[in-house]
Amino acid sequence: MTDKYIPMVGKRIAARRRIMNRARLCIRVFMATFATIRNIVYKMKKLQQILLLLTCIVVIATGAIQRDGKIAGHDLQDTADIKNNKMQTDTMHTLDDGTVVINTTALGRDISGYGGPVPLEIHLQQGRVVSVRALKNSETPEFFNMVKPLLKSWNGRTPDEALKMKVDAVSGATFSSRGVIGNMQRGLAYADKKAAEQALVSKPDLNAKLIFGLLVALMGAILPLFLKNKRYRILQLILNVVVLGFWCGSFLSWSLFVNFMANGVNIWPSLTLIVMLVVAFIYPLFGKKNYYCTNLCPCGSLQDLAAKISRQKWHISQRLVKRLNLVRQWLFIVLILLMITGISFEWMDYEVFSAFIVTSANVVVLIIGVIVFVLSFFIPRPYCRFVCPTGTLFRFTEKRW
Repeated sequence: MTDKYIPMVGKRIAARRRIMNRARLCIRVFMATFATIRNIVYKMKKLQQILLLLTCIVVIATGAIQRDGKIAGHDLQDTADIKNNKMQTDTMHTLDDGTVVINTTALGRDISGYGGPVPLEIHLQQGRVVSVRALKNSETPEFFNMVKPLLKSWNGRTPDEALKMKVDAVSGATFSSRGVIGNMQRGLAYADKKAAEQALVSKPDLNAKLIFGLLVALMGAILPLFLKNKRYRILQLILNVVVLGFWCGSFLSWSLFVNFMANGVNIWPSLTLIVMLVVAFIYPLFGKKNYYCTNLCPCGSLQDLAAKISRQKWHISQRLVKRLNLVRQWLFIVLILLMITGISFEWMDYEVFSAFIVTSANVVVLIIGVIVFVLSFFIPRPYCRFVCPTGTLFRFTEKRW
């Protein structure tokens, strides 16, 4: 009996092996198909992110054209308008009383303050500076008012003497100060007939503020990718607030985006901001969503520190959270419509970030900043979660609308 059933047992084993082999093959085919579909979906998601990013760039460019009529420093005015303004932009002309007037609009077109070029009119009599007048610019009025006393620094000096002067930037309005000082140097060099070909990129001014600001920005951009430590996290938050926020006044905002789009980027003074831009817009393409807001933003860092200090938290229902998110989304839509239609751009000056520049911030912004800071003790990141137009832009590019 045993010998009779041996061939049948062998056949059954062989049949089972064939079934197992077919099952394994089917599993492999399924896994390969699943991996292919996953890769396609992943690439489609990346493509969607890129398209959303391009959409945001177009929106910002539209705002720059509506507000300043420029893209990357290139004026989009009609030729007729340019001809009508030619007399106003002549580099040098002489008034009836013999006063020589130097206009730095063309000379300093690559020198930017925070909001773009800061053209000046330099008046000279008998070879000496008698007055300096700021022409129309896109600087925030509160910041630029702090810089205006600088305009008298060169009075009574010859161009040669004025060029040798060391004039310090005004604390709290560093970018605007650099714009004024740079335009004065160009205009004075032209007046002194020592003007040379100017580089498109300004020479680096490696001051302590730039070096430490850049160092802190690079720390926030790189170290959290590899270092998961609570003590380091608190240190980074403090540095973001103290160095990037209060000392350097470096942060991303709608005002900055539109200014850079309209006037281009002066690379050396803006190195810290360039690092922030890369973190905010490029990192999410590689899966690092919300990275800028979490690891670099001074405003978000201040709210996180306040939340760590207080243990008492207010309970907010999910229903209320959804409603507040809806308010944030509609606020963002309204503000964007105001910008792209050219109705209003003033809202950009009321984002809470400029409260870090205490000496020149608008009173309304300072009040908003204090309210946000106090609420942060009881509600995690109230401004970031329920208001921030800049953060909503980042959410949009990251498909976290």
